[in-house]
Amino acid sequence: MRQEVIVQFAPTRRIELALPAGTTLPAPDEGRRWLDEQFVAHDCEPLRASGKVLIADKVLALATAVGERRFAEDAAFGQAFALATLGALARPVARVDLAAGALSY
Repeated sequence: MRQEVIVQFAPTRRIELALPAGTTLPAPDEGRRWLDEQFVAHDCEPLRASGKVLIADKVLALATAVGERRFAEDAAFGQAFALATLGALARPVARVDLAAGALSY
């Protein structure tokens, strides 16, 4: 089964973070924990005025904060991001569209 996260930075710029075949995804709470830690470490801001931060918001904010260059240059971070995202969402594929501010799976 295909497991990947596609991060779309612009209509013609995207990065595909494919996991090796047979990769076991972390449990949802482990994925959320990694995203929480990275959200804080990168000084991400909540997207909602209420301050409530959903998993989708963390994924979008973190991808925005680290930017395209980090994903392109740091394969280990990209793999960790993909693992945590798919684990937290309990889905095999996710698309992170930063221009639209949307996460789909």
